[in-house]
Amino acid sequence: MPATPLTHPTPEADRPDAPEPGLAIGLSAVIVAVTGDDPKVLTLRHEDGRDSLPSGPLERGHRTLEVGLRTWVERQTLQELGHVEQLYTFGDRDRGEDGARSLSLAYLALVREARPAGDTDAAWQSWYRYFPWEDWRDGRPAVLDSLDHGLRAWAAGAASSRMGEMRAERVALCFGGTAGGSEAGWNEERVLERYELLYEAGLVGEALRERGSERAAPGPSGSEMREDHRRMLALAIARLRGKIKYRPVVFELMPPSFTLGQLQRAVEALSGIRLHKQNFRRLIEQQRLVEETGETTAETGGRPARLVRFRREVLLERPAPGVRLPGGFGRR
Repeated sequence: MPATPLTHPTPEADRPDAPEPGLAIGLSAVIVAVTGDDPKVLTLRHEDGRDSLPSGPLERGHRTLEVGLRTWVERQTLQELGHVEQLYTFGDRDRGEDGARSLSLAYLALVREARPAGDTDAAWQSWYRYFPWEDWRDGRPAVLDSLDHGLRAWAAGAASSRMGEMRAERVALCFGGTAGGSEAGWNEERVLERYELLYEAGLVGEALRERGSERAAPGPSGSEMREDHRRMLALAIARLRGKIKYRPVVFELMPPSFTLGQLQRAVEALSGIRLHKQNFRRLIEQQRLVEETGETTAETGGRPARLVRFRREVLLERPAPGVRLPGGFGRR
């Protein structure tokens, strides 16, 4: 959806220090929920088969940026947002249309999943639909075999041996050890760096589309998104994976009462790794992040499990009451 120009060309537009000839501001929302074992993002489906985030331009009638964002989200999905935080401002010089400079402000919102509706085709999608290489819960993702080959070819095809070495070093840093990586060398927070590297190597559909190529991205490189929305989602995933270690944001995605097993599955879904059950529970109890409700549930299929809730007093007791993974838990 094109953003609305907010300024007009000036007579001095050719000067390097002159104001931008046209500035448009777009607003995009990365809305995240967790359902069972699945981290989900609210998307809009388009006729070209690509998804996008709920988005729209800042309009003159919007009192603030956040008001504009909430207006577009509610219009397109009927999803009411609680707390939102700004992720990043995207303003590359080649963004925008007809010579107008375009800024896009991305926001992150955490909600409990609700049925979307509105004036577009909105749906919740697993974020691993777009980043299948980020899900290590069942071991090393098979998609990395294909990406490994492409990354090696990209590094080997550099214009000089030194550039090839630098490319190989970046691959090792992002994917752990070798291009394919291993669980021991995997840093779950490097989501954006990995996507940017795959984009630069031409291994995702958005890069090929940007370069005017008609060929498909090699291998199962995840579903494309419109514009740079997959980049925004990558940043949101990285932000969440880092933030759950020092802030109790995971509880914003949980129902009012839940079991410790449900909490662990939610943390695993967000981080993309399996956690050691006893270490997880021991750390949660040591940090006093939850308290028992006195009730149980039989929905787990076995013997009744105790229901707990987030203990909000922890926010006043400690400045950084996160769940400290993965080092504190250990992987299974």
